[in-house]
Amino acid sequence: MKTIGIIANPASGKDIRRLVAHATVIDNYEKVNIVERIIAAAQEFGVEKIYIMPDTYEIGYKAVNNLCYLNQLKTDVEILKMPVTASFKDTFVATQKMGELKVGCIVSLGGDGTNRVIAKAIDETPLLPISTGTNNVYPLMLEGTIAGIVAAVVASGKFDREIFCKKDKRIEIYREGQLVDIALIDAVVSKEKFIGTRAIWNISTITDIFVTRAHPKNIGFSSIVGYKYTLSEEEEGGIWVEIGESPERVLAPVAPGVVEEVGIKEFKKIDNDVDYVYEVKDTGTIALDGEREIIVKKGETLIFRISRKGPCRVNVTKTLEIAQQKGFFEKR
Repeated sequence: MKTIGIIANPASGKDIRRLVAHATVIDNYEKVNIVERIIAAAQEFGVEKIYIMPDTYEIGYKAVNNLCYLNQLKTDVEILKMPVTASFKDTFVATQKMGELKVGCIVSLGGDGTNRVIAKAIDETPLLPISTGTNNVYPLMLEGTIAGIVAAVVASGKFDREIFCKKDKRIEIYREGQLVDIALIDAVVSKEKFIGTRAIWNISTITDIFVTRAHPKNIGFSSIVGYKYTLSEEEEGGIWVEIGESPERVLAPVAPGVVEEVGIKEFKKIDNDVDYVYEVKDTGTIALDGEREIIVKKGETLIFRISRKGPCRVNVTKTLEIAQQKGFFEKR
């Protein structure tokens, strides 16, 4: 059976950066619309069953009800049976369940933070991330109809997924030999001592940034690196920079609508699977893909490592081109 999963995070795109910056607001009503379009397109291209994560806004239920009302639902849709906690645990558990159900592709609606949680639970299932968050370096700005078509191609079983999927990089953080957490785009060391609202935005508190990719088109703290150096998702390795008072300075978009002048004190390229030993300079926190997650103490030693153990992310352009070349869209 050709199946896909949909994880729509109702909390994505709603953090404090709507108050301290000018981030886009994608409300849950629009997420319902996006899910409707994914379902409508996927079913036309052979998807026989779709599993959706339950949530407090009932995005999945509303999308199904709307399609049923319009008499447009042709495939079987199931909202996963699981407790709803209104926390990141819902995304984590839903990802695990979809892996157990062996769905052909997971489509996510969220930002970098949502996809980081998915990355912690996903197996080899292809991931197609759609941008509905604040910092959206990892997910794509992709119309829901196209996302549904791409997911259907991936789940069709007609192609070797290694052709259009590649394991992403991730940053791994170790303490005393144990993996503490991961990030997909950036890990930012801050002198902020508390997790608080999680989202990080105050550049004056930041001392170090580790990234898996860097480019001027990015938004968020990886852009600080990107306005000086370029590292693509296809290239191996990562980059570490120390920031602070320095004659070498860049202007970079650290949040939507917020451009800051930042001094770059030191820079180092980090190879894949090589331990970078980091001694914490000040008691504070580490933000992973924009959200403070780890409390650290001055003087303790951490290990940062770049690996290719991230999600198997779908290349949208390559997927559609291969499908077109192989006649997937032709009606016979």
